[in-house]
Amino acid sequence: MENTIYIRMRHRVQVRPHESILLGDIAQVIAHDSIHDRLKNLVVYKINEHDRNFVIIDVMKVISEITHLYNEIDVQTLGPAQTIVEVIFKKKKVSIPIVALIWFLLFFGAALTIMNFHEDVSMQEVQQRIYTIITGKVEKKPLLFQIPYSIGLGLGMVIFFNHVFKKRLNEEPSPLEVEIFNYQQDLDQYVIMHENKESMKKIHDR
Repeated sequence: MENTIYIRMRHRVQVRPHESILLGDIAQVIAHDSIHDRLKNLVVYKINEHDRNFVIIDVMKVISEITHLYNEIDVQTLGPAQTIVEVIFKKKKVSIPIVALIWFLLFFGAALTIMNFHEDVSMQEVQQRIYTIITGKVEKKPLLFQIPYSIGLGLGMVIFFNHVFKKRLNEEPSPLEVEIFNYQQDLDQYVIMHENKESMKKIHDR
């Protein structure tokens, strides 16, 4: 056990520009107490001015750094083979008028979408017909159906997205969160493949 260490690469981490990346930042480490702290504080990479938003740390580089420090150690790896390091630059402050404009466009865009959908499926005529069947009266504005329908539409969207402002209704992820997760997985896979191609290109150019 003293000559064997186990490392599990993390999927994604965030760092600041010019920051040193330690092994403990990008991987979980199991090792003997005598070398555990030194391994966790091992500098694997340092962010420089040439790095862009993403840096890929491959497990082979990690193994190379560990074996350079302990040449008789046995390294066992688990989990993913790369860690995506996202370089977080200082964000610019968002202008309140821009946020208000975006909110305005989203709100009225969604409202127009719902109204156009209702117009396409003749929702008003359907509600008038249902009202006439139930009451026997003809009503151009059957508020008895329109008001509950409008309230139910809003409540349905709240339940669908599983959020009331920042509060969750339950622990189940909403369909939007699932789609964002799938998008993030695809994006991470693309970043890994793209960065690996760039690295191989630089090696061949040399």
